[in-house]
Amino acid sequence: MRLFALRGASSVERNGAQEILDATTELMREIMSRNALAPERVVSCIFTVTDDLDAEFPAVAARAVGFESVPLLCAREIPVPGSMPRVIRVLIHYHAEEDHVPAHVYLGTARALRADLTAAQ
Repeated sequence: MRLFALRGASSVERNGAQEILDATTELMREIMSRNALAPERVVSCIFTVTDDLDAEFPAVAARAVGFESVPLLCAREIPVPGSMPRVIRVLIHYHAEEDHVPAHVYLGTARALRADLTAAQ
């Protein structure tokens, strides 16, 4: 087993608690599915949200899908002028087999953040 890290992001239409929870749930489930990942192998998750999202913590959704024993952290993304609004990002550190290839996941309008990663779409 070796330590890996992967990135993911999703977007929401508005700053609502349920929207943030739904988008984060979908993102975390898709990351787990594409990477054959179980929460027991996850070391930590760092979530960031853009300045326009403050209705809920993304970590709440992660805990609800099995990450209750994983250290989770929520923070603000740097508000760079012209950056994409209403985005939830995650950086996950986890253990997997040596030959594992991380599958990054970008959903919704956040796909445009990493259009260069066709495998992430």
